[in-house]
Amino acid sequence: MAEKGYIVAEVKVHDADAMARYRLMSQAAVEQYGGRFLVRGGAAEILEGKWTPPQRMVVVEFDTVDQAKRFYDSAEYQAARKTRENAAEMNMLVIAGVDNLI
Repeated sequence: MAEKGYIVAEVKVHDADAMARYRLMSQAAVEQYGGRFLVRGGAAEILEGKWTPPQRMVVVEFDTVDQAKRFYDSAEYQAARKTRENAAEMNMLVIAGVDNLI
């Protein structure tokens, strides 16, 4: 069984209108590539360490890491990224989940 793939993003928004367009486009791309949002904003509380409080965090689950990368590299998501230029700073990574051991 393949490991789940997760896109994790930290976002600092500078232009709410442009980000609203980006969110619509990126949500459509996530759905098209089989992803589902697990976290999209929401309150965050630092429990330990030297984190900087995030303005916004996003976590998207895909069936595999390869599927997450296909989403990221897709023409649909790249078009969404264009709408986000100068609207936000984003740190994003893909991470492999744990195989289901059951």
